[in-house]
Amino acid sequence: MDVGQYLDIFLDETKEHLQTLNTQLLALEQDSENEDTINEIFRAAHTVKGMAGTMGYKRMQNLTHDMENVFSEVRNGSIKVNASMIDVLFQCLDALEEYLANIQESADEGTNDNEPLVKALNDILNSKGGEAAAAPEAKAEAPAEAPAEAASEETAGGNDKWKSITLTPEEAKNLEEQKAQGRNIFGITVSVQENCLLKAARAFLVFKAIEENGEVITSTPSSQEIEDEKFELDFSVIISSDVALEKVIEEIKNVSEIADAVGGPYEAVVASEDDEAPAETPKEEKTAVATTTTEVAKKAEPAKQAPAKAPEKKAADKKPQVNRTVRVDIEKLDVLMNLVSELIIAKNSLVSSATASASQNNSFNEQIEYLESVTTNLHESVMKVRMVPIESVVNKFPRMIRDLSKKLNKPMELYMSGEETELDRTVVDEIGDPLMHLLRNSADHGLESAEVRAERGKPEVGSIFLDAYQEGNNVIIEVRDDGNGIDTEAVRKKAVERGVMSEEQAAALTEDEVVGLLFNAGFSTAKVVSDVSGRGVGLDVVKSKIEALSGEVSVKTKLGEGSTFTVRLPLTLAIIQALMVVVGGEKYAISLGNIETIEDILPSDIKTVQSKEVINLRGTVIPLVRLDEVLDIESKRNPEDSMVVVIVKKGDKLAGLVVDELIGQQEIVIKSLGKYITKCKIISGATILGDGEVALIIDTNTLF
Repeated sequence: MDVGQYLDIFLDETKEHLQTLNTQLLALEQDSENEDTINEIFRAAHTVKGMAGTMGYKRMQNLTHDMENVFSEVRNGSIKVNASMIDVLFQCLDALEEYLANIQESADEGTNDNEPLVKALNDILNSKGGEAAAAPEAKAEAPAEAPAEAASEETAGGNDKWKSITLTPEEAKNLEEQKAQGRNIFGITVSVQENCLLKAARAFLVFKAIEENGEVITSTPSSQEIEDEKFELDFSVIISSDVALEKVIEEIKNVSEIADAVGGPYEAVVASEDDEAPAETPKEEKTAVATTTTEVAKKAEPAKQAPAKAPEKKAADKKPQVNRTVRVDIEKLDVLMNLVSELIIAKNSLVSSATASASQNNSFNEQIEYLESVTTNLHESVMKVRMVPIESVVNKFPRMIRDLSKKLNKPMELYMSGEETELDRTVVDEIGDPLMHLLRNSADHGLESAEVRAERGKPEVGSIFLDAYQEGNNVIIEVRDDGNGIDTEAVRKKAVERGVMSEEQAAALTEDEVVGLLFNAGFSTAKVVSDVSGRGVGLDVVKSKIEALSGEVSVKTKLGEGSTFTVRLPLTLAIIQALMVVVGGEKYAISLGNIETIEDILPSDIKTVQSKEVINLRGTVIPLVRLDEVLDIESKRNPEDSMVVVIVKKGDKLAGLVVDELIGQQEIVIKSLGKYITKCKIISGATILGDGEVALIIDTNTLF
């Protein structure tokens, strides 16, 4: 079977299960007795094992199988969870993520068998000795209600469980009829391999092989339970056949993943007539008469089925969203987005033609308004489809902080809020690295050692906070800590040492400008270079990545109290509200999200500071940027007339963009300029206007 077509589904689902393992292992470290957490880890490991086996990734399957074995013992209470076990399991998780990364790159899991990890897992299993490992097995094989002699026989006798099968009177009657026809009656116990993935499927093939040579009279567990995979590693059947027992067993053993099949002639054991009591008869009374409870349970099937189904229903009710979500390929969404873009362009064309039309037709205008309403709603719907919670990115950070806490020998805790905040998928995919750098920065540079914190009267365990929330058309993500804060004097000294500036220039810098130096490439205040930080790679990456997403990053810090890094990101990068302006006969778009205000300024109001033009706007000195000079276009405006100045912001900074005239606000579709036009940083893209003209979009962040 070609499993390549399922690779994408395998990757997506395995990532989800590995994230579940990650989250639950962290929870288990805090509360090692929590049964729900242990069961969740067991289920996730079991599912990953099954999927890896189905896809043919044996190394991944073997590792998860050993993890599953450990948790099986933990569930049974044979092994207690301790710190060293958690460390080994986290290493296993890293190994599984490495396999997954290899599969994502080359569809192959690689050649690393991770033998040290497999050995470590087996050491955990063996540490309790053979007695503890055998106890749950014996318990599983002996039914709770069976008489003592039957239990001991099964435990000691291995694969002759078929001897103790009890028939109902109907089954006994069927067996006598088969004997009368001269057929042989055999009992067979079939064992599946321990690492068998699809036990029910193998059992089905065994039944099929038997039915080609005879007839199944009964089985234990019942056929329904076997179909539902409610059995351990073996099941037993009573069959009638015209062929020899050896022939039947040979056919059964030909089924793959069957470990063994043992059988012999069967002497009927029939349940007493008292067992024919109605379903309401107490279960205890019936089991006292029967040799085993399997067939009794089968006869009273309505009574048995009800409790068996109930937990399933309850579990299904817990997570209805599983069936309510659909994975959509991002490329398909991009196509849909492009269609919406074209619709908006068409709407803009209609608007411009309606404006140009001499005769104003009311009906036509109503249609335009309706089209505008539809396109706006369609746009919002598509944007919601593209939106994903940032949870998928931030879920990996608690594990990272745990590891850093051990590596740096600093006790610390990460507190997160707003994980359900949604962002455009393209933005979410890109913010993982910047946030990781900010958290590592807080852990290494921000938080002091436990000793220093104790001296300063702070709790020994440092706190790092990651908060996300929506504010208008932006999402704000804050990373803050209760550490030392940024020592601006140390930054000034470092800047002078590195020759970035003279002592006089460094002394003249404001606090914010000093903090801004940390975002320069290669700038680090760490005294020692470690594998965590100190190479000056980090904050410059954060700044460039966030600005590439049309966002901004700012810092607030107080020495001795801590720092807050604030990342502001747009909800979407595809369709925005923009102010259309004219510069030298050309039309340009400026994102409304970056605009603070629009002012009319007289030429006489312009002052000069250090040979740069500025204006004093209500007590704030704002530098001027003449767009005609930046864009190398000849302005059509009379120099003596009052100027239109668009005041734009970036964090706390303001600047005034001088334009020739305003056109107005418009919803625009951002089109990429393509990979060939990358030199011009002040242009972030282009849009197509209603009359078919192309207008460039100005990136105000780079103008600062």
